[in-house]
Amino acid sequence: MLSRMSSASPSASSTPSSSLPAPAPFSIAYPAAPQRWDVIVAGGGPAGVSAAIAAAREGARTLLLERTCSLGGMGTSALVPAWCPFSDKKQMLYGGIAAEIFALSKEGTPHVNPAELDWVPIDAEHLKRVYESVAVKAGVQILFDTFMVGVQRDSDSRVRHVIAANKQGLTALEASVFIDTTGDADLVAFAGGEFARGDAAGSLMPGTLCFILGGVNEEAYPRVPRFFTPTIEEIIASGRYPEIPDRHLCHNKVGTGCVGFNAGHLYDVDNTDPFGVSRAMIQGRRMALEYRNALREFFPEAFGQAHLVQTGALLGARETRRIIGEYTITLDDYLDRRSFPDDVCRNAYFIDIHLSREEASKAKDWDKAVCHRFKQYEPGESHGIPYRALVPRALRNVLVAGRCISTDKVVQGSVRVMPVCLATGQAAGTAAAMAALGFGGDVHAVEGTSVRARLAERGCWLPEGSAQTSPPAEAEQVVREVAGAPA
Repeated sequence: MLSRMSSASPSASSTPSSSLPAPAPFSIAYPAAPQRWDVIVAGGGPAGVSAAIAAAREGARTLLLERTCSLGGMGTSALVPAWCPFSDKKQMLYGGIAAEIFALSKEGTPHVNPAELDWVPIDAEHLKRVYESVAVKAGVQILFDTFMVGVQRDSDSRVRHVIAANKQGLTALEASVFIDTTGDADLVAFAGGEFARGDAAGSLMPGTLCFILGGVNEEAYPRVPRFFTPTIEEIIASGRYPEIPDRHLCHNKVGTGCVGFNAGHLYDVDNTDPFGVSRAMIQGRRMALEYRNALREFFPEAFGQAHLVQTGALLGARETRRIIGEYTITLDDYLDRRSFPDDVCRNAYFIDIHLSREEASKAKDWDKAVCHRFKQYEPGESHGIPYRALVPRALRNVLVAGRCISTDKVVQGSVRVMPVCLATGQAAGTAAAMAALGFGGDVHAVEGTSVRARLAERGCWLPEGSAQTSPPAEAEQVVREVAGAPA
């Protein structure tokens, strides 16, 4: 079975011209790559790099496909300026590859306290080299500038090949196990696997195009308010900067005189729609310049000489497809701080669902509307992510890691961030190697408890029992009611 590759170009008319012969059936023969892999990982973001490293360290011949020319995805090509928290406000929550990458990343930001665990800035160029060096040392074969454009699936629900497109044309790449770390569940979708998208109406969180300003005054910058409050309201009210859509304005010093921004929103964009993404990227670059101009006017001491150094090469997409897995993590699981026998990592990040355009226009307290839409965990609390949430229900030899694992819409707003992606990536890579080398590629035959045990041996933080304090029943009920509000 061939999925995703189109058999004909769309026609402007459904009625064929009587003067032309009917078109012949369209087909393409894909040359097969000479080497067969144990594991192929599609997507070189945090989840994909971690998955590839884990699989290779377990002895699997591993190929990592990446459509750009660097690894790291959101933290590098998209210029997200800081890591989301690595702690549960009490202790480091991640071990293994996540802790390894995080420690090496911090070497690129010497202005940050090395003991810091939360919201640590990212030097994107340094992080690219970190990912590459760790992956290459593990024995991962990296293939840059290569798109996965389709799959070939057998009738037994096994993916036999992914179809890769690059300067050598189209090539069929074969493996025992495939890991979808595209962020958008592309491989699962191409293979005919089950997935959900957004809420009941298909609405998605807005995206953001991050950017970096250089020439920032080092002495004045520390006096800038954390979220530019209340000045951002003044900027919007001035009417002089119509491209600035809302009050979302996060920033971090990423280097000498350089500040990275995760600012504004690009509404009504779906990262699986290339036309929509193209429009959003054009708009995002205009938006970045307006932020520079506005900050020059309203904060001249810090930004009077600032210039726009770079915008992200990738759109910061927060939400698209989510797979339907053997288990779907729900809001109840999150609120109950639930643990599972097959937990492969923990998560303590708050439910970070960015506002729709309508919600943003009405929000009076931005922090409350976004960060406290749901009750946040107390220090030391977390919930588990089971192996089953990484296993697509209808495919035999495919695993998923990153923001498109099997959750409901609300919980996706929490597990989508990079530390969790690193952790689920290591779990998927470990399980993929186990399936490829011991179970004929069948990821359903791998016991989640065995994956958990191996991850613990590799230094991942997986406390026995993981008992968590539950919130008072009254508070819990309030949060569950809020979950029914528009997201």
